[in-house]
Amino acid sequence: MTDLAFPSSGGVLQLRTLTLIRWAAILGQGATLLIAHLSFGIGLPVGLCLLVIGLSVIGNLFLQFLYPESTRLSEHQVFLVLSFDLAQLSLLLWLTGGLTNPFVLLIVAPVTISATALSGRATLVLGGAAIACVSALSVTHLPLSLPGGLAFTLPPLFAFGFWLAVVIGILFLGSYAHRVSGEIHTMQEALLATQMALARAQKLTDLGGVVAAAAHELGTPLATIKLVSAELIDELDDQPELQSDAKLIREQADRCREILRSMGRAGKDDLHLRQAPLSALMAEAAEPHMSRGKTVVFTLTPPQPDATDLLVQRQPEVLHGLRNLIQNAVDFAHSTVTVEAEWTTDQLIMRIRDDGPGYPAHELGRLGEPFLRNRKSAPEPSQKQDQRPEYEGMGLGLFIAKTLLERTGARLSFANLGAEAGGGAIVELRWPLARIVAPTGALGENPLNT
Repeated sequence: MTDLAFPSSGGVLQLRTLTLIRWAAILGQGATLLIAHLSFGIGLPVGLCLLVIGLSVIGNLFLQFLYPESTRLSEHQVFLVLSFDLAQLSLLLWLTGGLTNPFVLLIVAPVTISATALSGRATLVLGGAAIACVSALSVTHLPLSLPGGLAFTLPPLFAFGFWLAVVIGILFLGSYAHRVSGEIHTMQEALLATQMALARAQKLTDLGGVVAAAAHELGTPLATIKLVSAELIDELDDQPELQSDAKLIREQADRCREILRSMGRAGKDDLHLRQAPLSALMAEAAEPHMSRGKTVVFTLTPPQPDATDLLVQRQPEVLHGLRNLIQNAVDFAHSTVTVEAEWTTDQLIMRIRDDGPGYPAHELGRLGEPFLRNRKSAPEPSQKQDQRPEYEGMGLGLFIAKTLLERTGARLSFANLGAEAGGGAIVELRWPLARIVAPTGALGENPLNT
């Protein structure tokens, strides 16, 4: 067992969790043994059974004295502990009737714990060992002795049924628990990545706000310095040395204004810059992908032909999410990506479509899940990956985009365009207009960034 290669990782389970489970098992085993022997008169090798239970007691005390309760055991250590529990329970069942013991169902417990906490490889090994133990118990065990000395046996058909039920329980519960646990862990990792991406975007926004606020607040004193220095230059014609100093002051004031102006171009946290026309928002989201050899076409359809552009909130979540969706479309497009938007009195609809191969039909229902791979229209082994040189996987990026956009009230749907529409993939986003449109009226004073 020690030669198994498990993936190295940090602590998987706390030692306290495993020891508490084992103490509960020890109490249950001891109580069941004594009740069956003393109250129901079932003949059991009590001494040997207590010795096997004592092995678990010694193992628990050894772990508690050797490690602090807060210790997190590695995957390999948890595997060894569960293997010991499986062996101890199998030996106890061998002494108490094998499959004729109704508590044989408990042999599923170590496999279930492994399925929720350990890797698939470790669970497969432990599940195989559990099935081997159940199979051995079906053919060899000490028989139970009923009151009066009669040995209790099962008809062969019932014995086979009990064996099959336990084996199916091991396979079903192990695979089911491992699948559910894997999806939970995957979702947690993806949500963490989403939060990190949003935090980075928010930090950049806050930093830009500081620069914009500094440029705005320092504009007036710099203009005053420039005005005063210009007056000094005019008044110091007869004093060339002082006049040159005044010119230097004006030049440096101009330089400060240019520096602040250039830095302020990245500032987006000014209240005026927290809202933008819808066309400008679409163009900004697509800007990093405009020079990648694909044509990006923007289409805006107002409710009336003479309507002006829609003023919307410029939220980091919207920008980051749209940027990821446009990047995905550019990655797969043959030549053209279309970003179109239309709005009514109660909702905003945006569509991003490409003329690429489209989504595989069998994955349409799973789009937006984290770590989904292989958007392929024809998954033959001969298909080359270099046909999509920009593609690095659509799972996490699409999941982040979907999560961020849904935070702003958007509902996303994915589909493939038919041949009559030119083929390709399309993503449709729908916002309630009240969630995306910018507020009207005076903006108020710019808030201080803290």
